[in-house]
Amino acid sequence: MSKKILVTQPALPPLEEFIPYLEKIWDNKWLTNNGPFHEQFEKELAAYLGVKYISVFSNGTLALITALQALRITGEVITTPFSFVATTHSLWWNNIKPVFVDIDNKYYNIDPAKIEAAITPRTTAIMPVHVYGNPCDVEEIQRIADVYGLRVIYDAAHAFAVKKDGQSVMNWGDLSILSFHATKVYNTIEGGAIVCQDEKTKQRIDLLKNFGFRNETTVIEPGINAKMNELQAAYGSLQLKYVDSYINNRLSLAQLYNSLLKGIAGITIMEVAEGVEHTYPYYPIRINAKEYGMTRDELYFKLQEYDVFGRRYFYPLISDFPTYKGLPSANTANLPVATQVSKEIICLPMYANLSAEDVKRICELIENKPWQK
Repeated sequence: MSKKILVTQPALPPLEEFIPYLEKIWDNKWLTNNGPFHEQFEKELAAYLGVKYISVFSNGTLALITALQALRITGEVITTPFSFVATTHSLWWNNIKPVFVDIDNKYYNIDPAKIEAAITPRTTAIMPVHVYGNPCDVEEIQRIADVYGLRVIYDAAHAFAVKKDGQSVMNWGDLSILSFHATKVYNTIEGGAIVCQDEKTKQRIDLLKNFGFRNETTVIEPGINAKMNELQAAYGSLQLKYVDSYINNRLSLAQLYNSLLKGIAGITIMEVAEGVEHTYPYYPIRINAKEYGMTRDELYFKLQEYDVFGRRYFYPLISDFPTYKGLPSANTANLPVATQVSKEIICLPMYANLSAEDVKRICELIENKPWQK
């Protein structure tokens, strides 16, 4: 048996470089509540991402939940079924009805052409997802939002450092939400952030993530405890020194995957739109069973027999889970593209420290199918 190649693995900075940060925290005895590392980290992160205002959180899900509170979103929100469950869960926790619309067949993002038909008098916002880091059609989504007076909140959990036409994709919409989970391109172990466009909104977000306290004796919002602690913030600050190398490694691995998988019958490689600077948080491929000779699931389990562990991501669709499948918009007839993609997609191993030899081995297995010989 060969070594196991997992679908992902966290990128960690050198331990010896983190120790001085810990020593400062121990000296300060300040572990949370907007400490010096928290303040430093927000400034450094905003500068790195090219955004004006950012508020960091203990995790991305709490950031999503808080974002909806910050904009006072109610009623119905149009979103995608092709995402991680936290996207829709954040709506449910805010007593908001998710309305699913289909995705496009090229980048797997919400299809703007399907949004307008889903708008009702109760619709207050659109929550798209930059799936696999591919930017949504932000111009068309904004046009629709402007016509109907809707807010736009982007789930940008996959889009750390992604740029379109030289600009951060975080600068589109009313808010963008990031995840810094351990398996992301950039991680703070757990963590997340909300990017907003003005200081007043940041102030409201900062209140909401700290119980709604304005000062020691005044609570003006029904807030939540979603603050990032000093250890996460210090770790995140150190990670910023290495994230460019993580991204460069991912780009090299993606290019190698592309060169080795290109031309294999039945394999579709993810496209990247013109003008997009990608970071490859995932490496998804689609399997056409008729052309490839195996279904996605058959390949998925065969690769595991050879110690290669991909992920069927996203499968099932959010709309297929018991909580949501009873919604009228969750009907598969309403979501033909998303339904088909979820049956064909598999994310191959992708992380900063993955070796080129491992990528070659994975591609050889996919091309040669040794289990058939």
